[in-house]
Amino acid sequence: MSPSQLARVRIQTEDFDLSQEVAALRAGDHRVGAVCSFVGTVRDRNVKEGEPAGHVQCMELEHYPGMTEKAIEAMIDEAHRRFDIYGARVIHRVGVLQPADQIVLVVVTSAHRGESFQACEFLMDYLKTQAPFWKKEQTPQGAQWVDARVSDDAALARWGIASSNA
Repeated sequence: MSPSQLARVRIQTEDFDLSQEVAALRAGDHRVGAVCSFVGTVRDRNVKEGEPAGHVQCMELEHYPGMTEKAIEAMIDEAHRRFDIYGARVIHRVGVLQPADQIVLVVVTSAHRGESFQACEFLMDYLKTQAPFWKKEQTPQGAQWVDARVSDDAALARWGIASSNA
């Protein structure tokens, strides 16, 4: 299967393997001179602006199947318009996740590192604010939904995209 035939977006409960995903994305594409990846993991502390960190026992992620994939596909299309990249893949996990579990993967290929770094960061900033996921943290004080943060909106704004999630 060629990289162009692989799914650009996967939403799944099971874990992913970074090396397998990178190998699959760049397989047979001899133009690739750069691969940039980001792996996000579940922290054991929640960090709320202006508050002390609290303990997180686990995190539960929910999404709307179909809608979430479509939104992330549009993000990848936008990354292709903005940056000279060859391929991109986003894997996001849902369900109950424990601290240290991998939660998200973004991988981008291009001829040169600058485009890969920028596109990877752009996609992560976009995911943090625009992807339709709902996160609930379980803490010793009980379950609480995670709100968007002002700093995430600010990160997206530097790409010229306004967000009013926080």
